Amino acid sequence: MRVLWLCNIMLPAFAEKMGLPYSNREGWLSGSFARLIREPGNGENLVELGVACPVPEQVGNVNLSYPVSDFGDPGAGGSVRFFGFLENLNAPEIYDRNLETRFQQILEDFQPDMVHIFGTEFPHTLAMVRSFREPERTLIGIQGLCCTIAEAYMADLPYRVQKRVTFRDWYRKDSLEQQQHKFQIRARREEHALHHTAHITGRTSFDRERTGEINPDAVYHKMNETMRTPFYTGAWDPQQMEPGRIFLSQGDYPLKGFHYLLEAMPQILEKFPEAKVCVAGNSIIGEVPGERKRVPEPLWISSYGLYLKSLIRRNHLQGRVIMLGKLSAEQMKEQYLRCNVFVCPSAVENSPNSLCEAMLLGVPVVASKVGGIGDLVLDGEEGILFPAGRTGELAEGVETILYDSGMAALLGRNAAQRAKIRHNPDTNYRRMLEIYRSICGA
Repeated sequence: MRVLWLCNIMLPAFAEKMGLPYSNREGWLSGSFARLIREPGNGENLVELGVACPVPEQVGNVNLSYPVSDFGDPGAGGSVRFFGFLENLNAPEIYDRNLETRFQQILEDFQPDMVHIFGTEFPHTLAMVRSFREPERTLIGIQGLCCTIAEAYMADLPYRVQKRVTFRDWYRKDSLEQQQHKFQIRARREEHALHHTAHITGRTSFDRERTGEINPDAVYHKMNETMRTPFYTGAWDPQQMEPGRIFLSQGDYPLKGFHYLLEAMPQILEKFPEAKVCVAGNSIIGEVPGERKRVPEPLWISSYGLYLKSLIRRNHLQGRVIMLGKLSAEQMKEQYLRCNVFVCPSAVENSPNSLCEAMLLGVPVVASKVGGIGDLVLDGEEGILFPAGRTGELAEGVETILYDSGMAALLGRNAAQRAKIRHNPDTNYRRMLEIYRSICGA
């Protein structure tokens, strides 16, 4: 089988060959890549793999081939092809028709039996679908869904916050309303791409239902995700965690629900005055230890950032909100194991990797029951779920975990047990091969 991957990130194996920095946010791709290029079949590699991924401008539209033996197995035969393409990932609402030209070149060169596209969030998905024009041999993997993000984007923000435009928002053309509009544009392209594929992979009843509404004729293949390698070792220990430490993996746009947790904090603090919130990822309110903004706040803060800061002041949370900044996989793992409880208060999600990583480690979780989260967490047995936006019930869930460490540990153990089955790398890899065979007729 000759399979072409279309990725959202530069594959680490390729980046290392080119001496370039890379992201590990989709680190599970590396594990699948390493196994796929070595899979034996009929005296040769079962899969001849090509990887198309976005690259920096200085690299350009490269076509490179490396022997499989270069990737850690001196005795392996065959080769793997890498194809770079240029795309502005910072403006995914802008469609660049040059992508179609580039993909036509790649397809003519590699001649794949099928194309596996990871995600629908970027213009390259639609560009590849338009270039390949072979729906029966096109597989699109669902990660998030732009259509649901666009619908829920404002996440109960006050009208004045939704409408406010700061200097930063005006200068970058990136107000909250403009951000939502950008997702609406992306949602239309996502819909177009899904209309023109015959195969979809997903992992929740939520993404199955939503993609079925868009394209009821596509074959839906259930395939669970494999997480990043560090989260398969180690376990949360109630004796090692920091009491009252609440961990949130992201808080830089409304959909992730940081404001819900800030609104719930006064109720939590009444019973647990030591409680504090630690937030990973890009900080839109500054205040990351060791980092200093070089320009005055009015020049860089967004409307949502102003709202978060106002909630911190109004609820007397100064010193109780710790912004951690962007973290590596190992640093994220350290934060999971230090916290008392992991909270996922999003307005909508499909199957958030952060929640799955927490569950793998046995961290007690409190999450909003939205999208696909109900498929991931059995309420009351593997974690605590609450209706999205109900800050009183969010607070009660956190209080329950903080109050009873024994129950918290039990929930975590149950969650880890199921997560290890759901995210088993061997099972998920074999399932991917099974899907490839069914599409290619191998």
